Amino acid sequence: QVQLVESGGGSVQPGGSLRLSCTASGSGFHIYSMGWFRQAPGNQRELVAVATTWGTDYADSVKGRFTISRDNAKNMVTLQMNSLKPEDTAIYYCNAKGTRENGGGQAYNYWGQGTQVTVSS
Repeated sequence: QVQLVESGGGSVQPGGSLRLSCTASGSGFHIYSMGWFRQAPGNQRELVAVATTWGTDYADSVKGRFTISRDNAKNMVTLQMNSLKPEDTAIYYCNAKGTRENGGGQAYNYWGQGTQVTVSS
């Protein structure tokens, strides 16, 4: 059982900043990757940023503006979003990938419930 709880969403003006946080809780699992996706109405869910064993990766649209940080010990990931634009408006979902204690080494995908980010004047 893995539960991802997100916080930090809200409404800001263009150029403003928000900081999203996500914490994974539960037992019998090991998470090796955490990241953020977003989905705007009418669009598919897209990767925003991810932190893995090998480093971090960002969507081209957010490079230089967003920063992802992961605290492995706490199974927590944050997304610092600066210079926000109206096109950043979406529901942001925390994502985690990992293995289960009795899962035979298979990878599992976990999702948070989503937090709304709105950027408008």
